[in-house]
Amino acid sequence: MDNIKIEKIIRSNRKTVALQITDDATIIIKAPYHADDDTVLKLVVKHKGWIEKKLEEINKRNSKSGKKEFISGEEFLYLGNYYKLTIAENQNKPLIFNNGFYLLKDYLPVARNIFIQWYKDKAYKKIKERVEFYAQKRGFKYNCINITNAQKRWGSCSHNNNLNFSWRLIMAPLPVIDYVVVHELVHIVEKNHSKDFWSKVKIIMPDYENYDGWLKKNGHTLRI
Repeated sequence: MDNIKIEKIIRSNRKTVALQITDDATIIIKAPYHADDDTVLKLVVKHKGWIEKKLEEINKRNSKSGKKEFISGEEFLYLGNYYKLTIAENQNKPLIFNNGFYLLKDYLPVARNIFIQWYKDKAYKKIKERVEFYAQKRGFKYNCINITNAQKRWGSCSHNNNLNFSWRLIMAPLPVIDYVVVHELVHIVEKNHSKDFWSKVKIIMPDYENYDGWLKKNGHTLRI
């Protein structure tokens, strides 16, 4: 339908058909197994106006938070706070963080790669620390921790309990990181998003919905 393109239809034992539009303007339909294509199409037609408005908002928002230029004064996120970048003429490392980012001028051509590697290193250390904290506190047994380049998936738990987290999480506030950590640890014992799963998450983190909501609203900012 013109500018409306359904990227994915997820069928499950749910009773109703639902629409979801992700931070990158991907349209996902969640439908019962018995719902035919006509039923899905009717839902899309019914909400066409809302979908178009939502897509316009997301595209406008994403255009404002485009790729970084790596110039002095530009701000970069780390643990939920913005820090200014300074282009340095002389320092002993390509990138230094000291209440702000200092990037050696010689590395400007590869600045994005330098930043990504810095974020990955920090993400692994901080997320590993939080995983170990909650795992010991609640008795979860995981296999290993991996840092990924995922843009749409903040975390995942494999069938053999490998925990995967996007390096972009290190830009988010610590309570948001904790929420994703708890979410994936609970998947060790509950592999789906059942009521039991969310009950277990809530026991560990009673206000988890605040952080889930933060990611849905601000997840698009966690990129460079």
